[in-house]
Amino acid sequence: MLMPKKMTYRKAFKGRIHGKATKGDKIAYGIYGLQSLEAERITARQIEAARQAMTRKIKRSGRVWIRIFPHLPVSRKPHDTKMGKGKGGPEFYVARVKPGTVMFEMNGVVEDLAKEAMRLAAHKLPVKTKFITKRDF
Repeated sequence: MLMPKKMTYRKAFKGRIHGKATKGDKIAYGIYGLQSLEAERITARQIEAARQAMTRKIKRSGRVWIRIFPHLPVSRKPHDTKMGKGKGGPEFYVARVKPGTVMFEMNGVVEDLAKEAMRLAAHKLPVKTKFITKRDF
């Protein structure tokens, strides 16, 4: 599972996701990409599930790049805990994704196979997505 090796602060504020992506909004490594159309927090488990779905579909023939990383810790308090007594401990890590962010890229496979693999990956994610190619830019 993806998670940071070191952190400056163990717990973080929730924050909000404003605006559209200006960085990471174009294909950089591969030919095909999966672009987010909504703003959402994507967990490390969801990223891993999408990666597994893609690599299984392409039968490890091409190359897959993950362009998002879960840096943000999300803390939760245990169940049946009364109010107060501080903030809970970190439970999992998320990546903040803005609309327009390219989340995954792929190379080395035919377009039909890449489109189907990205479709399977999109079902694992909580955002609406769009399949894009290098020639779209």
